[in-house]
Amino acid sequence: MHLDEGKEKFIQAWGTLGSAWGINKAMGQIHALLLISENALSTEDIMEQLQISRGNANMNIRGLMDWGIVYKAYMPGERKEFFTTGKDVLELARQVSRERRRREIEPVMRVLEELQQVSEGEEKEVAHFKAVTRDLQGFTKQVDGALDKFIRSDKNWFFQVLMKMMS
Repeated sequence: MHLDEGKEKFIQAWGTLGSAWGINKAMGQIHALLLISENALSTEDIMEQLQISRGNANMNIRGLMDWGIVYKAYMPGERKEFFTTGKDVLELARQVSRERRRREIEPVMRVLEELQQVSEGEEKEVAHFKAVTRDLQGFTKQVDGALDKFIRSDKNWFFQVLMKMMS
């Protein structure tokens, strides 16, 4: 397989995978391109290589910056903005986990906490409702705790836990 073909396959696969961790396909493709690029890229570079519009590129670059996984890179003597991403896959996974926690887990935890205040209605139904939402709340807290440990972990801890799980 030629390098260009490999890059294209990776960009397409990463774009598709992106939807599994909460970003759209174009954001995933831009991130993939930055991940495999040795040097920072300008918006024009990204537009050209992915064959996307300026608006699409700008909107998705900003979205990736909001996720904390793409950064502006200063290029001496250049007027254009350049962008890059970290190459440490474990750190990328931690950052995505932090954002998913902030965007998904924390709001659910707040709602589940609030739902424990339900008190009006048929007593049996209220008790059932509160029991189910309390169980969900407990599970969500466990998931949040596991995410927190992963986010704060170092590479050695993560791989030790992974190896224990596999054996």
